Amino acid sequence: MYARIARFEGLDGEQIDGMLAGIKRDVESGERPAGLEDSKGVWVLVDRDAGTSLGIVLFGDEEGMKRGDAALNEMNPDGGARRSGVEMYEVGFRYEGD
Repeated sequence: MYARIARFEGLDGEQIDGMLAGIKRDVESGERPAGLEDSKGVWVLVDRDAGTSLGIVLFGDEEGMKRGDAALNEMNPDGGARRSGVEMYEVGFRYEGD
């Protein structure tokens, strides 16, 4: 499993809500943008006080993550956010409890 983690800055509470609504709408539509066919999950962490968020997209393999990274780099963040960094990791351990 691999994870692409993007950091976003410059958001207020209303923009965070708009960003989350857009992501939820896109994910629930069931249609994945080209390059994201291999994605296995999405987590979005937000810090409303700081106006920041982390977007974590999970992939089954490194090649899928590279294709996803290229596709996501072509997209503009929703809600007025500014992408301030992207990092990619192999998931060394994962536990999903009850």
